[in-house]
Amino acid sequence: MSFTLATWNINSVRLRESLVCQLLTEEAPDVLCLQECKSPVEKIPLEAFRALGYGHIVARGQKGYNGVAILSKLPIRDVGDRDFAQLGHARHVAAELENGVTVHNFYVPAGGDIPDRELNEKFGQKLDYLAEMRDWFRAERFGKSILVGDLNIAPREDDVWSHKALLKVVSHTPVEVAALAETQEAGNWVDITRKDIPEGQLYSWWSYRARDWDTADKGRRLDHVWATPDIAGAGHSSRILRAARGWEKPSDHAPVLATFDL
Repeated sequence: MSFTLATWNINSVRLRESLVCQLLTEEAPDVLCLQECKSPVEKIPLEAFRALGYGHIVARGQKGYNGVAILSKLPIRDVGDRDFAQLGHARHVAAELENGVTVHNFYVPAGGDIPDRELNEKFGQKLDYLAEMRDWFRAERFGKSILVGDLNIAPREDDVWSHKALLKVVSHTPVEVAALAETQEAGNWVDITRKDIPEGQLYSWWSYRARDWDTADKGRRLDHVWATPDIAGAGHSSRILRAARGWEKPSDHAPVLATFDL
């Protein structure tokens, strides 16, 4: 069984329904994981997605904020969610494919603007969220699993446009990078994107604040595809669909894709 999986922070699934349909039509991933849907589940435009062949949907919604959804051409089974750091947010959902692979879709808190938990409650929540993910991975010892989503951290120096300029900017601070590394190591997760594209600058997010995001190219790789070691070798053909950042009324994130032969 070969399937292609995509992850995308859509920044409102209702506002950008046409962009989701464009991705489903042009790229046709077998599974699409969306974050920041900003919609209750019952108001997600499911009929439009079903009409394109995505008849299997697992989601957790929230009015105006957060929200995660998994759309699939392939049959999937809802296997739950967890409320990390007890925030009461719709930030995680998991689904199992018929081949036994579990897909975890995450939207890690952004963390606000000040990288200090004493001065910024949101930064503390982000670190607590990652710590609980880490502890869960250590306790559960996952197998046959793929983890995707907007993890809101660009871990490597070549995952940001300027390592030096962003060392004190939330998403690339040493404390966040260390927290993400601990979380990844706790589950022995393999970064599939960087397995396939080991060298060079690589971004999945470009700020709305840039007048010409493409020319300025001040990006960060905040969106990730990981897999457990038992299936990581089956992952290949990773890519970031940079062109989607230039679509009409785009999300500030671009989709990240990978194919698995399982």
